[in-house]
Amino acid sequence: MEFEEKKGFFGKLAQRIGDAILMRPQVDEEFLEDLEEILITSDIGMETSMRIVDALREAVRLERISDREAVELRLRGIIAGLVDKGERLRMSEAYPISILTVGVNGGGKTTTIAKLAHMYRNEGKTVLVAAADTFRAAATEQLEVWAERVGVPVIKHREGADPSAVIFDGVSAAAARGIDVLICDTAGRLQNKRNLMNELEKMNKVLSREYAEESRETLLVLDATTGKNAISQAKEFGSAVGVSGVVLTKLDGTAKGGIAITIADEFDLPIKFIGTGEKPGDLSLFDPARFADSIFSGAY
Repeated sequence: MEFEEKKGFFGKLAQRIGDAILMRPQVDEEFLEDLEEILITSDIGMETSMRIVDALREAVRLERISDREAVELRLRGIIAGLVDKGERLRMSEAYPISILTVGVNGGGKTTTIAKLAHMYRNEGKTVLVAAADTFRAAATEQLEVWAERVGVPVIKHREGADPSAVIFDGVSAAAARGIDVLICDTAGRLQNKRNLMNELEKMNKVLSREYAEESRETLLVLDATTGKNAISQAKEFGSAVGVSGVVLTKLDGTAKGGIAITIADEFDLPIKFIGTGEKPGDLSLFDPARFADSIFSGAY
């Protein structure tokens, strides 16, 4: 794909950085200020943008970087370093494991659960889903449709039931059936924020009693198109449950994926998966180097 034809967040950011470089005969302070503005307006938080530019400024000073290719290469390394959380990028392999999915309604939790179930089934694991979003009308039915598509059973209660009771029954069924992976849905919105967080804390306690810490994952599902709203979501859900990683959804041709850099940097959270479509197979393991390269190549 030619540079002029790139689309989406990655292409737009690459083109803006490239244009900024071409407009300057050298990598000077004015270019660095332009770069900082470009990053901030690409959903990369101010603190993270300043950290990236400061690191580049130091590299320019020490290594006398001046040409476009060298600037791009250094930026790739800086960004990859910010989003690379080492072993924490990996999902737990201490089977049996439980995965609690949290996030606001409309962020892609249901499809992410289906994609995770599909991934684990393809790896030869047995999977069970607990439909603990009992407060949203039709939430269980939607989850059942997706679960049927990927061929996994669902534990459910009636609408309005205690979500923690669903989790408890899911845990019991998983143990009785020898299930490798229990994936739990949760509500994204209740009457008020405090009620939501109280329910999540209760569900978290149920899972904690039955699964060791190394056998648990709590994944925050964030919609990449919400931009900076994702920051407040990370803060709120992180305070209620110990989030172990993020799934960034809707990172397609229109998404502003710079928020991934901010979330990973400011909250020290690993981005574990990226969702790029609606099909069960549209879930990719997050690769920091590939992500950073994509900013300049135009697609993840």
